[in-house]
Amino acid sequence: MRLWSLFLLPLLCLPARVRSEDYSDVTVIVRGSETIASTSDEFVCATIDWWPPEKCNYDQCPWGRASVLNLDLTNPLLAKAIQAFSPLRIRVGGSLQDQVLYGTPNLGSSCDPFTKVSSGLFGFSQGCITLERWDDINNLFLSTGAVVTFGLNALQGRQQTRKGVWGGPWNSSNAREFIEYTVSKNYPIDSWEFGNELSGSGIGASVAAEQYGKDLVELQTIINELYGDSSKPLVVAPGGFYDQKWFAQLLDVSGPNVLNAMTHHIYNLGAGNDPQVPNRILNPQYLSRTSDTFRSLQLTIQRHGPWSAPWVGESGGAYNSGSRLVSNTFLNSFWYLDQLGQSAKYDTKVYCRQTLIGGNYGLLDTDTFVPNPDYYSALLWHQIMGTRVLSIDISGSSYLRAYVHCAKQKGGVALLLLNLHRTMGFMVSVRNDLNVNLAEGRGIRRDNAFVHGLKRTVSWVGSKASDGFSKREEYHLSAKDGNPFARTMLLNGVPLELTEDGDIPPLYPVEVSVNSPIYVAPLTIAFVVFPDFEAEACGR
Repeated sequence: MRLWSLFLLPLLCLPARVRSEDYSDVTVIVRGSETIASTSDEFVCATIDWWPPEKCNYDQCPWGRASVLNLDLTNPLLAKAIQAFSPLRIRVGGSLQDQVLYGTPNLGSSCDPFTKVSSGLFGFSQGCITLERWDDINNLFLSTGAVVTFGLNALQGRQQTRKGVWGGPWNSSNAREFIEYTVSKNYPIDSWEFGNELSGSGIGASVAAEQYGKDLVELQTIINELYGDSSKPLVVAPGGFYDQKWFAQLLDVSGPNVLNAMTHHIYNLGAGNDPQVPNRILNPQYLSRTSDTFRSLQLTIQRHGPWSAPWVGESGGAYNSGSRLVSNTFLNSFWYLDQLGQSAKYDTKVYCRQTLIGGNYGLLDTDTFVPNPDYYSALLWHQIMGTRVLSIDISGSSYLRAYVHCAKQKGGVALLLLNLHRTMGFMVSVRNDLNVNLAEGRGIRRDNAFVHGLKRTVSWVGSKASDGFSKREEYHLSAKDGNPFARTMLLNGVPLELTEDGDIPPLYPVEVSVNSPIYVAPLTIAFVVFPDFEAEACGR
């Protein structure tokens, strides 16, 4: 019997007539008078890592030729996948970042790739990127309009003082020459990131926050000198797992207007070979745990460095290259989109997915460059969800996750609905808080009688019910053949596949009368755009 048939009893299509026992009623009240947070225009981000083909986990080696040093930059599918976002932010970095040398004239040694060395950090030697390769990478970025964040080696010059702990000041000479070359070529780097997973107790290596803060001041000084009067890139750091005390001290030591964004990493689903990964993705209580991290980082920045902003610099769900059975499937989109929704509520400006390509968690298949389901989830978010985040009240099951933003470009609001339930569908009625007085709004959380009274109501979007001519746009995502582990995603029942020319297919909605409830089938996802929704915060 197939894995997915053991996992659930699929019910992924809206039947012609939905029986009462097949669904549960849910009411969503959108509070559109003010925003609660905002993202950047390049909120959706993806990474390109440094791992060579020899990087293996759990008796498999899923990286192939997907690293900064060996990725086929001429593959037309790669360029088209990036161009479709117009623009896509790309973060170049990863675990081997702090072992990267730059092949500048004064390097003083040969510029060689990584090799397996048992005594090396993460089992690899230092590696080097040539300036010719850097030129080729930037040609790809320039031709596709990518917004680039590049991670610098923050261990250079330091010495290991004890196991896992490194001390001494950063030797900036190689990085400075690399940045100087980049400036001379007019490569438009949006942001320079300092280090990877050296914060707190670190992963493989750690550096004290006090020294790290001093080194950030030096990096900012270098950037000010080399860029002169031209537009200056951002400085972001530390690219590690959140440690409240360490992050706060970093802001205190580096001081005002040095660190423009604080990048942190999230791998909240466990190890890539953990059999519980699928169940965690569909557990709403488990998914909500990361809100504590988002909230704490937001408060830390407010109290210690309000000039900075929170970014998720790397997030792959399952660590150690992702889950071979889950990370590249439709099921993973529930985790991924929920992460985008959760993080945005806490003012996260950028969310970088590990990876664009490489490992099991790539948005693109490592070998074929064909998009995996999460690629289309990311693209839909980017095209539909605007930067302004709104608050909602919701009645009903916790298995229906809901997030609302001002819609992108079209006006009105965009709603993301994730049905985590294996067998229960949800009939969702959307109301504007203009139509719900304060007492009713409170009642939706605790008064079952009130909730019952709202069942089967129309989807009100303004100061009065729709006149019947207004439409909304729906994008329903489901798995091919009802298999949540499928590598093919359906949009409104149509498989999302590249065109004959290798182009990303257009993502068309279906138009539905705004007066009808929204049906979200079990284990499906829906983006819904209400162009005529009266939300004061979205009209400013």
